[in-house]
Amino acid sequence: MGPEATCDLFLKIIKSTPARKDQDHIRVIIDSNPEIPDRTAYILGKGTDPRPYLIATAKNVEKAGASFIAIPCNTAHYFYDDIRSAVSIPVLHIMKEVARSVKGKVKKAGLLASTGTVKTGLYERALNEVGIEMIVPEGRDQDKVMEAIYLVKAGKLEEAKAIVLEQGKLLVSQGVEVVIAGCTEIPLILRDGDLPVAVIDATKILAEACVREALAG
Repeated sequence: MGPEATCDLFLKIIKSTPARKDQDHIRVIIDSNPEIPDRTAYILGKGTDPRPYLIATAKNVEKAGASFIAIPCNTAHYFYDDIRSAVSIPVLHIMKEVARSVKGKVKKAGLLASTGTVKTGLYERALNEVGIEMIVPEGRDQDKVMEAIYLVKAGKLEEAKAIVLEQGKLLVSQGVEVVIAGCTEIPLILRDGDLPVAVIDATKILAEACVREALAG
């Protein structure tokens, strides 16, 4: 989980909360653990299994008093079942939240996400369940998206944005009605209005789900 992506989620939780004073905000417990191995590398058979680290981090926030968990990493949802079974509190599912938000509004969506997320088919399944076709970059184009994600992690935002804009426009040319920013690094450089179609910020949707759950509890 990238620390900047974690900060982005926290900020969006704050902005999504109907607060008029400090005391109206929800309590947020953050465990930003940079020791969690690269999720995409493991999924592609090139890295260390991140599950023990993800589970330990989930248990940490549960022990600290969290009433539910949000994971600001799309790719980490490949391990959702393992994380969910390791704790006794609910764990939000970012793909299902995104699918719920676009259900009945579009028929074809594009996805800009890590190669790990694309390979797992997590978004495809969630969207197909609500009747939406998903289009993703293929081959070298997906490699470019992954390159952009690592550029964001390295702080090279302008270079990353140029790549993501190019790939987003290619998806639009294939008839998508929205583009999902399905990696928590992507919304740091791609915002609604940057493309000819709407950009769906998965991080923002997760933040709104956090506020919904917190206020309901």
